[in-house]
Amino acid sequence: ACSLRDQFDGFRKQKITVFGISYDSVESQKKFRDKYNLPFMLLSDSERKVGKLYGVDKGKWAARKTFLIDEDGRIIKIYDKVSVTTHGEDILGFFSTYKQTSTEE
Repeated sequence: ACSLRDQFDGFRKQKITVFGISYDSVESQKKFRDKYNLPFMLLSDSERKVGKLYGVDKGKWAARKTFLIDEDGRIIKIYDKVSVTTHGEDILGFFSTYKQTSTEE
């Protein structure tokens, strides 16, 4: 199961843009997206520029992390560990709490 795919309607309702980035080629990304019927974009960082900027570069691969970025481009949360079964729910839960506290300020 792909939690991000399964929770995609919830992301859309909260106006959350989802995309994945890896070092794989564009063609490899397309095959992976089609195979798992993903409703969000996968981006190729084959030159490892984004991975290095975000501190996830591990040589041949990037560490699997999630960065939540607000409308102003600020990183508001980093998930160092990603659970494929609950990650979508975790993100939606965080954003619902985050939006409540940010509107109270």
